[in-house]
Amino acid sequence: MINSILRQTSNFILARKLPNYQRFLLKKMDFSDRLIGIRGARGSGKTTIMLQYAQSTAWPASKMLYLSCDHPAMVDEDLFEIAQTFYQEGGKLLILDEIQKAKNFSLTLKAIYDTFDLQVIFSGSSAIQISQMSADLSRRAVLFHLPVLSLREFIEIETGLKIAPVSLDQLLNQHQDLAFNLSKQLRPIEYFRRYCQTGAYPFYQESISNYPLKLLETINHTIDADLPAIFNLDPTKLDKLKKILYMLCTTPPVELNKAKLSGAVHTSWPTLAKYIALMQSADLLHSIRGGAGMRAVNRPDKLLLNNPNLFSVLCANPNIGSLRESFFVSQLSLEHQVHYHDQGDFLIDDQRVFEIGGASKTKQQIKHNKQAWLAVDDMEVGHGNTVPLWLFGLLY
Repeated sequence: MINSILRQTSNFILARKLPNYQRFLLKKMDFSDRLIGIRGARGSGKTTIMLQYAQSTAWPASKMLYLSCDHPAMVDEDLFEIAQTFYQEGGKLLILDEIQKAKNFSLTLKAIYDTFDLQVIFSGSSAIQISQMSADLSRRAVLFHLPVLSLREFIEIETGLKIAPVSLDQLLNQHQDLAFNLSKQLRPIEYFRRYCQTGAYPFYQESISNYPLKLLETINHTIDADLPAIFNLDPTKLDKLKKILYMLCTTPPVELNKAKLSGAVHTSWPTLAKYIALMQSADLLHSIRGGAGMRAVNRPDKLLLNNPNLFSVLCANPNIGSLRESFFVSQLSLEHQVHYHDQGDFLIDDQRVFEIGGASKTKQQIKHNKQAWLAVDDMEVGHGNTVPLWLFGLLY
């Protein structure tokens, strides 16, 4: 018999009133597979997507079971045995939240998949990579990544408007019309500013005043609990990860280099590179490599915080250039290859160069490149190869 506390908690969670808004990933997912995983940053909405799917099915609550693997009642429980009991009792859908907290989760999921005719949907930290899973599980599981809210999604939540996402080609070819038409319905700069401050994580809707505290708790929990659980990090080293984030908040990206970072956190570059990779996998930062030919000269990666909201809680005086670039990369990196470039700020898909800046930014640095664009802050409608920065928030 399944632990009564776990069953009662499951019934309570499955019956919970959910937001009406559905994130883009829910609409894209094919739920015909038997083993589906959603990875993403804490607070990005993974649990809501799984519960929205559960409530959309025709199965009664008795045929579904929701388990949060970090629940205290799960400490002495065997996940495989719970799945076995649930299956024997006629269960159909098993939802496993925070799977990274389950012991040997990869082998357990494989065993559940191979043994029982259940649909299993699990969520976990972005740091859970297919490469960490056994080869057998990686062939069985369909894994999706859920990023933070896009600016488009934030505007839809705030206004109720339905705004179709656009491709990068469509955005660049039609940016004047797109910006003009949307500007007739709202003030895009206003929403862009609000988004950059408090709009990247869906839980902002619960309380704007408490949002900074909750976001800081999310960052700390990711570093203090999630990463050590997955990668067996030395707890005494965790403050170094937080110091790296603080530096990225206050320092222009061009000033960051191996020597400066290593010296600031008193750590060798190989160890620091490992920390950076872990924080990128956990959706705390972006580590962006140089474009074609740049790696040959061994230039260090360009580092940025994962999204603009992190700036407001990590430092009192964030660097505006880093914040702009963080927004740009966060909106493009989901579906595009992003490198940094020696003649501009970024090279997208090895084809287009983008320079990011304020309204006074000129094309001097990229004037000889026909595939170069300016992404400009403080501008509602662009012209030619000058595109408003906010408009890149419509890509997903």
